[in-house]
Amino acid sequence: MLRGRIALFTLLYAAEGAPIGFIWWALPTMMRASGVPIEQITGLTALVLLPWVFKFLWAPAVDVLRAPWWGFRAWIITAQVLMGLTLLPLLWLDPVTELSAWRMLLVLHAFSAATQDVAIDALAINSVPPAHRGLLNGAMQAGMLGGRSVFGGGALLVAAWLGWGWIVILLVAWIWMTLAVVLLVEAPLAVTPPRAAGEFRRALGDALRQRTTWMGIAFALTSAAAFEATGQLAGPFLVDRGIAAPTIGLFFGIVVVAAMLSGGLLGGVLSDRWGRRRSVAVFLTGFVAVILMLAAWDTAGGAGPAILLVLLAAMYFFVGLFTAASYALFIFCVSSVAVPRAVFLSVFLPWPPPADRASSVRRARGRPRAPTPSAGRRS
Repeated sequence: MLRGRIALFTLLYAAEGAPIGFIWWALPTMMRASGVPIEQITGLTALVLLPWVFKFLWAPAVDVLRAPWWGFRAWIITAQVLMGLTLLPLLWLDPVTELSAWRMLLVLHAFSAATQDVAIDALAINSVPPAHRGLLNGAMQAGMLGGRSVFGGGALLVAAWLGWGWIVILLVAWIWMTLAVVLLVEAPLAVTPPRAAGEFRRALGDALRQRTTWMGIAFALTSAAAFEATGQLAGPFLVDRGIAAPTIGLFFGIVVVAAMLSGGLLGGVLSDRWGRRRSVAVFLTGFVAVILMLAAWDTAGGAGPAILLVLLAAMYFFVGLFTAASYALFIFCVSSVAVPRAVFLSVFLPWPPPADRASSVRRARGRPRAPTPSAGRRS
């Protein structure tokens, strides 16, 4: 029973990761190969990130707006239907000549996907016992990376044979097929009732008056935005360096996923041993150092394709390390104010995380309320 439920949530996260892989990895690469200027690609990817950045503004609605006939499953189903509907028109729109329409549709898609992410996390917390939520988190993140691998790197591999239209059709089909998975997840028997509006406003107000809350938000938005923006430019960068799309597909589908997975696992372990602030500083420094090395080598003109791919793989490895450690640090930036779970998950985890199994993060994923920093414990 428990294993089946964890498998279902893994599939839901795979459905969430699939369009992320397509939009954040495959699409920028495809657009650059079609001759779209790099400034238009960066403008598009920046817009698509905005709903993930600001989802905390509407995430409380997932907790508050619930009824016997409208719960977390209804939120997920509605979001996934809208995710597919906003992708279907892309079949008839050219990304080069009709970029404005692509922008509007992909922003609406990102809004739906970000809402789906909040609802899936809330349903998972209410459906799986606390003792098993560490396994749940690891399995869900594996599903996320699997979806990104297939529709990010895999899409670049098969697009030459199928065409981009079929990639979009398969992506929509995959998102909608998992609607059946949502129906298989039983509604939790005992769900914490929504907070009264007054109590909710007081709890949120108390949290926003805490200095550590704003420090955590600022750090989350600046640091995560930095590596996501860098990662979304990796595909166009490789295209400009003459690397073939199938090679880029293999790189994203296998090498990048393996680097992020291994980095996330190791980063979780090291952050518990070294302390969270020290780990974040070390991993962020390593990430910046790799970027500077890549830029210097590329500017000098002596870097071949193999060197560029190795340096980019190292960059994604540091992304995994940094993400695991920073998420563990975010847990300890949250005060003891009882913030609703949707607000906590959306503010301090604004992007779907790579596989992060640090013990402290596992515990935080298993708590409906923000944890209190332990006295004497390193952070």
